[in-house]
Amino acid sequence: MSEHTNTTPTDSDEPGVTVRTHTELADALPYLLGFQPDESLVLVAVHGSRGRFGGRVTVGIPTDPADWAVVADAVTDALVTGSTRRHGLPDGIVAFLCREPGPGENGTTVMEYLRPLAQHLRLAAGARDVPVVDALCLSDHRCWSYCCPDPACCPPEGSAQKPPGTSAVAAAAAYAGMTVRGSLRAMQRRLLPPDDGGDPKWATALDTACCNLLPRLVDEREAAEVAEETLTTTADLITRLHRLPRVKDPKAADACDDRAIGTEEAAAVIVGLQDRETRDRAAEWMEGPLAPPALRLWRALARRCTGAYDEYAAAPLALAGWVAWSSGDRTEARVALALALRADPDYLFALLLHHACDEGLAAESIRRVLRRAGKDRGREAVAGGARVAETPDVPERAGGGGSGGMSPSRRRTVPLPSALRRPGSRGGKAVVPRPSGAGDQGAGTVRPGGAGRPPLPVRQRGGRPGTGPGGPRAPYGAGPGRGPSGQLPLRSSRHGRRASGGRGPKGRG
Repeated sequence: MSEHTNTTPTDSDEPGVTVRTHTELADALPYLLGFQPDESLVLVAVHGSRGRFGGRVTVGIPTDPADWAVVADAVTDALVTGSTRRHGLPDGIVAFLCREPGPGENGTTVMEYLRPLAQHLRLAAGARDVPVVDALCLSDHRCWSYCCPDPACCPPEGSAQKPPGTSAVAAAAAYAGMTVRGSLRAMQRRLLPPDDGGDPKWATALDTACCNLLPRLVDEREAAEVAEETLTTTADLITRLHRLPRVKDPKAADACDDRAIGTEEAAAVIVGLQDRETRDRAAEWMEGPLAPPALRLWRALARRCTGAYDEYAAAPLALAGWVAWSSGDRTEARVALALALRADPDYLFALLLHHACDEGLAAESIRRVLRRAGKDRGREAVAGGARVAETPDVPERAGGGGSGGMSPSRRRTVPLPSALRRPGSRGGKAVVPRPSGAGDQGAGTVRPGGAGRPPLPVRQRGGRPGTGPGGPRAPYGAGPGRGPSGQLPLRSSRHGRRASGGRGPKGRG
């Protein structure tokens, strides 16, 4: 075979590891991705004469071989298009086909089974004038090359891989500070409900929370109160998780978090987060000492979205992806955001974050916007309080409480769980018109002593959880004052937002 000399990854601020053989290339894959792929197809772009690794795409291998040609064309096009935009047309592609043997199978059986998929990839890449320089099948701790015809180099029984963490590539990667988070399936298990659906009380509590909160969420004045209740409960939960003893084992840590979170309060927060503005304010728990317990909370809430409420997981999963990215963990961020889009493919918040993370944008640019939104809400609250204090009560305008005073462009939409929708519908909404003269917290209503950002989950001496002498405290890096809920800065008017901050009649996210 021809010798491979590839350096991974390509980002200038990340360390590099050089690989020269098929086995080293296979050993380097988990360090390239940050996790061990399983049941996955991975494509990596190669640039330059030294085979420098560039962009990569990871998708699950379809169970139906009839879909392989379409998937191979789609993922190849995505890799070539994205790599061309960032680094120029790739000089080649390295493909990894990862699948463990099933009952009655061995590694060689899996390799032969996936051979047509490798051929589809080579044809799709050739159609775009980019060759597949190598295609490896990884199964049963062995690797095979579909491109090397030399049996002395690539024997029919495959080349044995060394145990994880014992190869020369692993040593070089550890020295360079590159780590592996475990398998993709293990990372997803921390964000998905148990295979058995979990505790039946979770679904019952969600039923009750929907019955109690959905009618309030679609009413403008009631929705403001639900938002405050949701954020206060969230602050209490973050405080509770922050005070738990640290557990190193991920599975044991998740079980400890699940025990610490009450069934009813978790359901109330899950339903409350279906309101976009409440979710946007919850996204401000993103840095400093608040980030780790917030991430644990979003994971735990996502694990409780079972059965008919699987789409409700899009909000906590997107928040988990955002906090992970904000904390510097792009690997978990991509996994969480991908699962959010699996729960709801049209969830705009996750779509925008997933695109920004994949494009290599800095999370700090989004953090600055969120901090500024919190400060703007604080200033609006102070200004609104002064206006209410100086203005005498004015009778309500005629028709303000009837249907004639409703504006179609200011309607609150809340997604319904799948069990409450008509058969064949997806993403149904409970829609109630909003009064055209109502502000974000209801006409003429100001909450004194509030915070423009979600309250800091810290119990003050002699007071209620999350409160201080001046009302609920702002989190790390926040400005003072609680005002109307701010819009997500990343959302433009063409996605259902008007420039004035009003809601569009349709759309989620």
